[in-house]
Amino acid sequence: MDGNISGEESDSFGWSSDDGLETQNLPPSSSATLIIPGGEASIASGEASSSTGPSNSKLINHFIGMGFPQKMVVKAIEQDGEGNTDSILEYLLTYSALENCPQELEDSPQAEPQVESDNCSSDYDESFLDDISDTDSCTQNQENINSLSDKEKKMLFLADMGYTKEEASIAMDRCGPDCSVVELTDFISAAQMSRDADADLGELSDEEKPRPNHLYKQKKRKCLDYRSWERKKQKGYERKFQNEDDEPIRLPNPMVGFGAPGEPCPVIHRTLPEAAVGPPYFYYENVALAPKGVWSTISRFLYDIEPEFVDSKYFCATARKRGYIHNLPIQNRYPVLPLPPLTISEALPLTRKWWPSWDARTKLNCIQTCVGSAKLTDRIRKALEDWNGDPPLSVQKYVLDECRKWNLVWVGRNKVAPLEPDEVEMLLGFPKNHTRGGGISRTDRYKSLGNSFQVDTVAYHLSVLKEMFPGGISLLSLFSGIGGAEVALHRLGIPLKNVVAVEISETNRNIVRSWWEQTNQKGTLIDIADVQQLTGDQLEQLIHSFGGFDLIIGGSPCNNLAGSNRVSRDGLEVRKGWGKSDGRLPDEACTS
Repeated sequence: MDGNISGEESDSFGWSSDDGLETQNLPPSSSATLIIPGGEASIASGEASSSTGPSNSKLINHFIGMGFPQKMVVKAIEQDGEGNTDSILEYLLTYSALENCPQELEDSPQAEPQVESDNCSSDYDESFLDDISDTDSCTQNQENINSLSDKEKKMLFLADMGYTKEEASIAMDRCGPDCSVVELTDFISAAQMSRDADADLGELSDEEKPRPNHLYKQKKRKCLDYRSWERKKQKGYERKFQNEDDEPIRLPNPMVGFGAPGEPCPVIHRTLPEAAVGPPYFYYENVALAPKGVWSTISRFLYDIEPEFVDSKYFCATARKRGYIHNLPIQNRYPVLPLPPLTISEALPLTRKWWPSWDARTKLNCIQTCVGSAKLTDRIRKALEDWNGDPPLSVQKYVLDECRKWNLVWVGRNKVAPLEPDEVEMLLGFPKNHTRGGGISRTDRYKSLGNSFQVDTVAYHLSVLKEMFPGGISLLSLFSGIGGAEVALHRLGIPLKNVVAVEISETNRNIVRSWWEQTNQKGTLIDIADVQQLTGDQLEQLIHSFGGFDLIIGGSPCNNLAGSNRVSRDGLEVRKGWGKSDGRLPDEACTS
């Protein structure tokens, strides 16, 4: 293994551990005298002379036998004394490293070693070993020893012991700056043993090599991860398509459909599929803000006819964004008379006196199935009473946000209130007291009105039927609610010969029955409580009785899909199960 002696850090070490090396200062002279009990050994110019005692001679011969020069052994004994053999050995190793290691590094064909140090300059780092290799005398060696850092001393020791520069560098990095030479050598020896074991293992065939259990677990884990990734990928595709279906449909602006009273009439050329050309006619309503996927599904089930999007604010004083899929003619439409009021001040003239100038509303938002509470209107009153004139913009914004959300109107100074049920009836085009009486609570009235048609809008679309059916019409009304379609046809002057009204709410059925009787209808009204009860056999019986239906009309009970009007909505899931397996209307219902 080869490489440069390098380290990411070079700190100053204390060498205070038991395994650390202690370097003593040497006298600057190149000759020294060693005083030994029982004799004197004089060393001059590198030669030994004089008499030595038996113990000194034995100690010197011991270290000479280990391969150290006699001159170096005598100098070490003189420096540390004969009683401390460990210090003498460390001294001899230090000198051997200074004399041998630099020369080996110079003779090596490898790149020049670099020792990085935060405490030394780069010039010193590059020339450090070269400076040592130029030292020939003991005095120069001594001076270099004193100038070396602890890390450099350890590196020299390891190199003198036969370890490569890369091994020494890695050991220093892994074991840390405070480790002893013994710990470093243990680390290097363990690494060499591990490397040799890996080399022996590499010579074995694949069948002979041991297969640890964790490899099987890793393979199994990879398989499970792949399967998990496949599932996530599939879910990602499903989520992508689902998100596309959940996207809101792009609505036209202005939302007048194929035209509205008082609005510029666009030139529309609509071509219906041959199977969808009436009679019989169908008219299906849903909230305009339903997701794109909902509209695509409804359209696919109704001969792929695109919806006509209309906002009722072009017909009355309240907004109501709806989409209508139908096969009715779109030419020669006309509004029902009398024309309804188109602004709040026209519809609710008593509010003009108290309407503040900073409330610029002229239209109400969509009628909901619930209204603002008394606590809310009281909070608004208290917020406004703190100011004599116009309130600050922050207060104005708070009040206007609540008024728009809950369709609150001004009924006094600093006083707002929700719409009354009879006011909602008027805004939606129903006759006065249409939902009043008969044991119906205010809560039920708001709920029923919030789920109903806007009669003026529907009557405008159905107006084309008056000339087609002067003698009256047979109607299948699905999810009829409080009879918005029936009221619209009646206001248009189209007689109702036969009406099959399917509505799950008993309250709503009672409202329609009461209206039927109060308006002295001459036709036949048949109530069915649940759409799933309208089977094919029952339809055949009804058709046999009065010869089929001229118009099938329905307001979808799926207004929980979008918009703010999500209170007291059962949703489309509650009323599935009627019609063909592909969702189309039964053939019996379309027989004229």
